[in-house]
Amino acid sequence: MASRIRLEDRECPLSTTVQHVGEWWTLLILHDAFDGYTRFDQFQESLGISSSMLTTRLRTLVADGLLERRPYRTGPVRHEYVLTELGRSLRPVVVTLAAWGNSRLAPAERSMILVDARSGEEVEPVVVDARTGSRLDDSDAYVFTAGPAASDGMRRRYEGRPAAPAQA
Repeated sequence: MASRIRLEDRECPLSTTVQHVGEWWTLLILHDAFDGYTRFDQFQESLGISSSMLTTRLRTLVADGLLERRPYRTGPVRHEYVLTELGRSLRPVVVTLAAWGNSRLAPAERSMILVDARSGEEVEPVVVDARTGSRLDDSDAYVFTAGPAASDGMRRRYEGRPAAPAQA
């Protein structure tokens, strides 16, 4: 797949992340993988995706290190696609995107909700700072700033913002 990332954004973590997971089918395949799907035919049946598109997306997910391709049968060889640690680390992102989508719907209009596996109670995912537990949805209280590896252009973008702490 051709890179859509702008030259000036190559250092931006948001741009580089979107390059890996910003494609429609990619997020849906990952969602199915989080639900336990591992086999080509499972993904295809669940998503209604063409074989060629699914093959392309799975290859990219494997190349990006988000899925691992493993044989599960010989004669003929069949493969499954298993989430890697890197792939599993995207689950909070997918959960948060789904929660954002649900927040725009009335409860009766939601086709999928997140629940506690033990109690069955619906949960509301939020993004918080791991150190303080503070919600990070206030864009006045929490802002991006240039990091230690920022280019001059990135530093100009965030000029006037608080400086990042010095790295030891």
